[in-house]
Amino acid sequence: MTQKRTYLFIHQNMPAQFLHLCRYLRDHGHRVVFITRNKTNHLQGVTKVSYETTRGPHKDSHVYLRAAEDGVLHGQAVFRAIKQQLGPNFKPDIVIGHAGWGEMLLVKEAFPDVPVLSYFEFFYRSRGQDLGFDSEYMPDLDTMLATPIKNTINLLSGEACDWGLTPTRWQFSTYPTGIQSKMSVIHEGVDTQAIRPKDDASFTTPSGKVLKAGQKIVTFVARNLEPYRGFHIFMRALPEIQRRHPDAEILIVGSEGTSYGRKLPEGDSYKKRMLAEVSFDPETVHFTGHLDTPRFREVMQVSSAHIYLTYPFVLSWSMLEAMASGCLLIGSRTAPVEEVLIDGRNGLLVDFFDRQGLVDRICEALAKPERFIEMRRAARETVVAHYDLRSHCLPRQLGLIAHLIGSR
Repeated sequence: MTQKRTYLFIHQNMPAQFLHLCRYLRDHGHRVVFITRNKTNHLQGVTKVSYETTRGPHKDSHVYLRAAEDGVLHGQAVFRAIKQQLGPNFKPDIVIGHAGWGEMLLVKEAFPDVPVLSYFEFFYRSRGQDLGFDSEYMPDLDTMLATPIKNTINLLSGEACDWGLTPTRWQFSTYPTGIQSKMSVIHEGVDTQAIRPKDDASFTTPSGKVLKAGQKIVTFVARNLEPYRGFHIFMRALPEIQRRHPDAEILIVGSEGTSYGRKLPEGDSYKKRMLAEVSFDPETVHFTGHLDTPRFREVMQVSSAHIYLTYPFVLSWSMLEAMASGCLLIGSRTAPVEEVLIDGRNGLLVDFFDRQGLVDRICEALAKPERFIEMRRAARETVVAHYDLRSHCLPRQLGLIAHLIGSR
């Protein structure tokens, strides 16, 4: 009989990258505990422990050090949650958490002889990656100078763990060799059994219009509609797309906040700015806001052309999920998109700033969909072969965890 173990997960926005792993361990009879700041999310059968930081970074702190101070406050809050809420007799077999916010900094102080596996998402650089990539949204001098120091938490978290993992080879390449030496590249996985093409799929827009697979439907998805994910580039392409294909429906999924990059003043958003700048026919452009999982999958299943643009930054789940849905993906020629997408084989690549090239690719896909049937099939095959949850990613994650527990 497999030994039952206790797994402690830590992430401020439970369950995030650990959803599939938590469910698997829970379903196989293990005890799963999750420390988080999130007040609303729950997983049945998973013990949830909430924490709060005592304060934010001090207003008089040096601006370059505020991210580091915030990380220390998160690490302190997690340590206190372990000691005060889990009690003196609690001892997991392994701790697994995200390194980005400082939550993992002091875990070893609570559990000196328990293996710690940290998820490393991105190592910041002042040049050559996302920062300064887009001349329209250049960072100010203080942002540039603060960026190397922002990695304080990344570096300390690398020292404070036994091993790390990251989802793509390019994200791995952003880290210093010292952290790379104890890091594995393992994506969290795509459930290709649940996420798949559906020939008779339909999606009902917020206005009540029913869109069906086989129609001319262009889709764009981002957690938040912002420059990092090319929202401004796509919006400026809309008038020409509509001129050449007035019968095309445009689905734009995402909220109006800012996940990455420069935050706008209260009440402003990049969506509002683009609506003020770009003239288009609103009858065929549908902003859905945030969608739950079933509705998001419907969007992917009705798509004729799915647009994924990004600065050189972390890879979105939505790109791989779109490919698993059999979408024709039109992606930016940036890292780490090029790690997955091969132009002309399993999708189409276009320069991030080439608006005319983007329009031409989209219009070609709408005009001659039969040309891209094999490409759509190859997109799904890529995800099944390299990112499938059950056959590829989950077994590798479990193997790494078992090794860490066994080597203790």
